[in-house]
Amino acid sequence: MNTTLTGQVAWITGGGSGIGLAGAMALAKAGAHVVISGRNAATNASALSTLQALGSAEALLLDVADKHAVKMAAQQILERHGRIDILVTSAGTNATQRNFDVVTPEAWDDVVAINLSGLFYCVLAVLPVMRQQQGGLIINVSSWAGLYASKLTGPAYNATKRAVLALTESINMEECTHGIRATSLLPGEVATPILDKRPVPPSAEQRERMVQADDMGQAILFVAQMPARTCINELVISPTFNRFYTGGLEAPAKG
Repeated sequence: MNTTLTGQVAWITGGGSGIGLAGAMALAKAGAHVVISGRNAATNASALSTLQALGSAEALLLDVADKHAVKMAAQQILERHGRIDILVTSAGTNATQRNFDVVTPEAWDDVVAINLSGLFYCVLAVLPVMRQQQGGLIINVSSWAGLYASKLTGPAYNATKRAVLALTESINMEECTHGIRATSLLPGEVATPILDKRPVPPSAEQRERMVQADDMGQAILFVAQMPARTCINELVISPTFNRFYTGGLEAPAKG
């Protein structure tokens, strides 16, 4: 297993906070040049300050739901660095009013636009250069809900996160001959800001028992440091105190 990512360029969407920022920090420490993107300028700036203390980093203002902006962001990275070795698609959202009795078509559209279409746009933007390089790694952040749908996470989140599994499998099926590999990360409950969007946000005590963002950063680094000949198709990570198993929830999930 490689211990350094020196010379590699990593693009992390949703890199301003939560799992994305933790992954960016881990990759920067390992020597990669990290490019984070997100749609909140203040969050990007704060994250960039943290990252630049650890290694080489830059930030882009980007809404992944805008397919034209995604294409331009990828072009900007290539113009500056000439390559993209790693893509981590961590941008994600959920509706607060999320179940069928309260969810609106607009809320559905927003979740699909970011969690699924936005992810697809980013993948599509990096595939040409990864084919030219004859190598590349794509890490798609799905969810426990991608395997186990629950009322807690709601139909839009459940559907989009399950779709991420199919999209990731499609990448491996079609692009493995170009040396491109893709991983679906499927975290259970992770203590990140998206939990605040739940109808009843978890308490501080409950969050302490969850998977932490730093744990997910280490998982992203683990996948990134695997030999290029090896593909981790899916990686499921859950809290040891799993509230799905203990009956505390119908099913735990990141969002």
